Amino acid sequence: MTTQHILKTAMVIACSLGFTACSLKEDLGSNLNKSQADSLIKAPQLLGTAYDNLQNAYQDFSQTWGMSEISTDEALGPTRGGDWDDNGVWRALHQHQWTPDHAHVQNTFNALLLEQFSATNVLNFRPTPRQEAEARFLRAFSMFSVIDLYGQVPFRSPGDNLLEAPKVYKAAEGIDFIISELNAIMANLPDRATAGQAYVANKDAARFLLMKIYLNKGAFLNRAAPTFDAADMQKVISLADELKASGYIIQPNYFDNFAKDNDVKSQENIFTQQNGPGISNIRNGNNVYCRWMCTLHYSQNPSGWNGFTTLSDFYDTFEAVDTRRGGSYPGVTNVSGLKVGFLIGQQYDQNGNKILDRSKRPLIFTREVELRATGDQVEMAGIRVVKYPPDMGSNGSEASNDFVFFRYADAVLMKAEALLRTNNAAAALLLVNDLRVKRGATPLTTLDLNQMLAERGRELYWEGWRRQDLIRFGKFLNAWQLKPASDPKYLLFPIPTSDLAVNKNLVQNPGY
Repeated sequence: MTTQHILKTAMVIACSLGFTACSLKEDLGSNLNKSQADSLIKAPQLLGTAYDNLQNAYQDFSQTWGMSEISTDEALGPTRGGDWDDNGVWRALHQHQWTPDHAHVQNTFNALLLEQFSATNVLNFRPTPRQEAEARFLRAFSMFSVIDLYGQVPFRSPGDNLLEAPKVYKAAEGIDFIISELNAIMANLPDRATAGQAYVANKDAARFLLMKIYLNKGAFLNRAAPTFDAADMQKVISLADELKASGYIIQPNYFDNFAKDNDVKSQENIFTQQNGPGISNIRNGNNVYCRWMCTLHYSQNPSGWNGFTTLSDFYDTFEAVDTRRGGSYPGVTNVSGLKVGFLIGQQYDQNGNKILDRSKRPLIFTREVELRATGDQVEMAGIRVVKYPPDMGSNGSEASNDFVFFRYADAVLMKAEALLRTNNAAAALLLVNDLRVKRGATPLTTLDLNQMLAERGRELYWEGWRRQDLIRFGKFLNAWQLKPASDPKYLLFPIPTSDLAVNKNLVQNPGY
């Protein structure tokens, strides 16, 4: 669909102005009055659409995740011979060479604003107080992500004229709005105990998102030189204590948080997206299976797409005894031989036989990897990552692993960071070491900001937080493996060219 065609209808004009509404029924753009429309589409169905649309924005590896991980020292999308070139979009992300016309810059902006539109649309159809609170939470979450990535966010209130360009919140205005929203809806969100499952927006998810906002506020307002207000850090600490009181624990088996039955096993996950066969009439399958497909080799089980890797410098930050580095996992390793975590060296099947590549050579994943792999490196280059233990009984996109947005371990580390930034290193060290011991790692003797960032990397690798963390710690522009030092303009992604053309209130970010 071209921009010219989109502009022909009021509904899809909302798309071009920053709210892709293509998934909504065309009946909404007809002459139906509100009462008639209410009889066709009710708030519960629209709220379900808002939950479903989280998949495109967050589960899809080419959207928010790719922007937030491939652009960092944790992940690489190498070109492998003729595969995975995609006009260089993955290489450009890792090397900080993107432009306003980069495909993922455009698609991620639209996916996040579609989520915001879907959540806002619920508010037009007489939702219950709880439905309204859940929708406003989902809207706040997507707005947070847009500010994180782009530094500004288009916004529509319910009932706004779709023919007019939406207003745009700059970072400070957007932060204030999100904080106000989360506090306003807190009472109407369900408690953890009555939320049903972690895939329902709840009070603790709102508390966690508030923690992220207060921790990152100074970085969002000045990315080149982040500041950390003591009052904001105290709010992070207090909110973490409220989460602790809800009864979360650090899950003894790290990978249970991401397994096919993580909805049952994990006592650590705070907010997730439900996956599995028959979950949604709107969503056709899910994208969580991409988490292992995008990295596994064709000859492994599951047979993957031979793509993404981590980098050896990042892998080397783990001790051998750290259980987060990976190993066997029941229901996976005994079925296919596949281990979880980081895969390096010779790969084996469930019977202990060496797996071979397509040329019948032993499949050995190497530490060495290049932006453009050639020869033997096409199939074997790079340490692979399996964060989500594959659902071996699933049919591809019907995997039952619920996708994890927020985890209690992250809240613990956010509290530790806030303590460290307010000159309470001793208390921060206790929290970090308690987590490290539970993960099988050796306790640290001291804790500084560099160690804090490294621990966040080890605990949260490939969960979509690394870019945000590197910016907050002042490291995102540094040179690292297969990336030179980069220009300060890359602290923000550019506003896509097509969106600038149709929304006069958007302003291109500096340097683009």
